[in-house]
Amino acid sequence: MAKAKSGDRVTVHYTGKFEDGKIFDTSQDGQPLPFELGSGNVIQGFDEAVVGMEPGECKTVTITPDKAYGEYQRELVIKIDKTKLPPDADPQIGQKLSANHSGNNSKINFTIVEIEDEVLTLDANHVLAGRNLVFEIELVEISSIIL
Repeated sequence: MAKAKSGDRVTVHYTGKFEDGKIFDTSQDGQPLPFELGSGNVIQGFDEAVVGMEPGECKTVTITPDKAYGEYQRELVIKIDKTKLPPDADPQIGQKLSANHSGNNSKINFTIVEIEDEVLTLDANHVLAGRNLVFEIELVEISSIIL
């Protein structure tokens, strides 16, 4: 039977959990996830886990932050005054905001993590940064990409 390799288009079912068993994402109640191995469309550790699998095979892997969403970086947490927001804004904890990065015309995404009087604490880290992630993966299908 064929084994998945870089360049193959694969389809997988997965369940992503934290080490305490709490599920943060799953495809089990919906469509399986299609992606090209080695394309960078999924986190590195997930991609590496699928390489070498055969259709129908299931495995559980733990992916460390260096192969997932990176380490948590305290320097990506900032405090701003509420007056920096539009006057009609109603900031809430967990709300997503974006701002233009000065100099390179890109967007930075933040999550409001704390509100103290007139000061907001914003976090630009990915919500899964700094965490070990446990994935249960089932390779559903492999289809080689022909150029």
